[in-house]
Order: sequence, then C-alpha cells, then structure tokens
Amino acid sequence: MDYSGLNIGVLALQGASAEHLQQLQSLGAKGVAVKKVTQLAELDGLILPGGESTAIGKLMVQYGFIDAIRRFAAQGKPIFGTCAGMILLAKEIEGGEPAHLGLMDISVRRNAFGRQTDSFQADIEVEGLSAPFPSVFIRAPYILGTRQQVQTLAVFSGYPVLARQQNLLACAFHPELTADNRITDLFLQMVCQAGKAKMQGKAS
Repeated sequence: MDYSGLNIGVLALQGASAEHLQQLQSLGAKGVAVKKVTQLAELDGLILPGGESTAIGKLMVQYGFIDAIRRFAAQGKPIFGTCAGMILLAKEIEGGEPAHLGLMDISVRRNAFGRQTDSFQADIEVEGLSAPFPSVFIRAPYILGTRQQVQTLAVFSGYPVLARQQNLLACAFHPELTADNRITDLFLQMVCQAGKAKMQGKAS
C-alpha cells in the first residue's frame, strides 16, 4: 500500500519518538515530531509513544494537548498508543489514578510485567498477521478489562496486549524497537481506511 501521502504525528513531549519516526519513514509515510497543538491540524494520524505516562500526561495538560487530542479522535482520525501511550488512552487505570485522555474503553495495569530490569522480548500471535510478532516489553502495562466495542488483537500471559476500538489502537509493547514494521503498517492501514471513509462521507 502507498503511504506517501500520509502525515503521521508522533507526540514528542517526553519519551522515545525517533524510532517511531524512522519506522514511519521505512513504510513511506511522513513522520512529524509533534510538540505544538497547532501541528495536529496537519495530521492524518497520531502516535502516542512510550515513556513515563504520568510525566507525558502532565506535559499534555501544560501544553493544551488533552482537549486537542480528544477533538482529533472525535474527527475519526486514528490514534496509536504504545506502552505509556496505551495508558494515556485508557478510560481506567488500576489503583484509582485519574485517566488522562480517557478515550478507549479499557482498564490497564501499569508496570504489569515488572521493572525495567525485567524487560524481555516475546514472539506473540497477532490477529491478521501470518507470523508471530517479536514484541519488546519494557516496564509494560497490560489490559485488565475491555468493553464490548474493543477488539483484542493479541494476548500474552492471558491478558490483552494489543487492542483496537474503532479509530484507536493500543499496545503494551514497543513495535518500533524491532525491524519488523507490521504493527505500524496495521496502524497506517487504519489511517487510510479513515481517510477513505471521510471522503465517502463528503461525497454523499
């Protein structure tokens, strides 16, 4: 699929955005490091990368990203949250921590697989992929529970680690830290589908 016309933002307030930008480039899409709310208007999709979810959340509040990203999602534009990004998307965080964006009907557990020293890689089966995906887990969360609209795409140790809800995609691991770009490709397919649906809506 040709992704050359897509502008995909990677939130670059805190955490690792460079690897996401490189993987987007490898697929032919234009990656944009997003540091200002005004940049969102130019984007077809947005990636919320890994990092420290509490720190990212505070910066999002400080720079006005919370409501802006909610409006972005309400327009039907796809958002992909990886690791900390999944926590930012969730409507519920175990332990009573207030939700950040509160967009996705999932509850999550922070650091569910242990500390930084417990980081690991595992090959997991992903719905729609013909071969297992080499998934890198670093202080990773997992999904404790989902509601009806959420589709689980991958499970590890009995818990969902990749899920989709309409224009939202969330995963517990770091797909950008491997040479395998199939998960990012899955997100770009979502972006293309959203763009086609918007064009069809205008035509009708």
